[in-house]
Formats: sequence, structure tokens, C-alpha cells
Amino acid sequence: MEKFPINHWAAEDRPREKLEANGPQALTNAELLAILIGSGTPKKSAVDLMKEVLAQCNNNLNTLGKMSIQQLLQFNGIGPAKAITILAACELGKRRAATSPEERPELSSATLIYEYMHPKMQDLDTEEAWILLMNQNFKLIKAERISHGGITETAVDVRVIIKEALLNNATILAFCHNHPSNSTRPSRQDDSLTERIRKACDIMRIYFLDHVIVTDGNYYSYHNQGRL
Repeated sequence: MEKFPINHWAAEDRPREKLEANGPQALTNAELLAILIGSGTPKKSAVDLMKEVLAQCNNNLNTLGKMSIQQLLQFNGIGPAKAITILAACELGKRRAATSPEERPELSSATLIYEYMHPKMQDLDTEEAWILLMNQNFKLIKAERISHGGITETAVDVRVIIKEALLNNATILAFCHNHPSNSTRPSRQDDSLTERIRKACDIMRIYFLDHVIVTDGNYYSYHNQGRL
């Protein structure tokens, strides 16, 4: 039977395009493995080749992972590189299953934010601005530096802050920057930026938790001061 190449399939049926559009959970085991091996044979697509291999394992990935390289080489279209790739993927799956989920820090207060950010900022001689993106349980999704610059201030684009929050599905946001002068007193520019972030978060229905100014040994919290 003549092979019907994957690149002739409808876009939504191609494994790579399907994963990009719908996520890896939408693919079958054969389709995921086909992405790894890359190609099949002149008469068989990569997906059909992996269906054949899986059929010999009773469609059980655990059984597939127990196969040897020599056993995989018995299949037409599976060479040493593909056999090694398949077994490496199975081993990674086994190791992931044995690994505990990463514990995300909780940043529900100014003190917790300060303790998290202080090691990153205590020795800086210029200002840096960071955003802390959190889920609804105040668990950190992502901490990202969004600007760095001068001794007394750094430029911050509120649009970048909101864009990052939306891209990471954050429902809670905290803003943090340092004062190299070691003064915790907020400037008028700090006040203005805080208000702009608050308004932008209100529009996008993101909870603006705090703006924390970090120094080496102390901090200022807009939330704790009743200014948010």
C-alpha cells in the first residue's frame, strides 16, 4: 500500500500542528511518538509505524519502555537513532512520574514578597523592576524582571506588565522594585506608576496585590500603608 505522507494530511490531523493548536493531551500515543521519530518509511507514515510498534506492546507504554534497542531495530523503519529516541522518551516519562510537583512559593503578603525578592536585589547598584504573577491562591506562576536602568529610576511600560499577566493566566499581580539608595521612601514617580498599574489591573480584572519597594534590610509596602 502506498504511503500517504503526513505533510499531505489536513493540517488539523498532522501531529505537530495538532499539538501546537490543541496541546499535547489531544494527541494519541502513536502521534506523540511520531513527532519524536520524525519520519516513517516509503510505505508507512511515522504515525502508522508507531501504531505498529505499539500494537506489539499491547498499546502499553510501560511495555514499550522495557523493550531493548535490538528489539526496536526489528521494525522496518526503526534505526538506532529512532530506537534510542523512543527509549529516552519512555525513561523521561518514568522519571517524571517519580518526581514530585514543583512547590510554588506563596506570596500573599508584603513580607513574603520581600523575603522572596531581597536575595535578587540586595546587591544591585541600579534600579530593577519585577512583576510577580500569581494564581488565585497566591502561588507564584512567574517572576520576571521587566526593566532595569538608572541609579534613581527605571522605565516601566504598564502595557508589558498587563501583557505578561494575561499570557501567564495570572489573576493576582504584585510589582516590586529596589532603591539602591537604601531609602524605603517612595518617590512621586513611584506613586504615579502604582496608580497606573492599579487602573490597568482594574480594567483587566486582575487583583493588584502590592507594590513593594525593596532595600537591603527593609521594605515599603503600598498595601500595608493603605495606599492600595
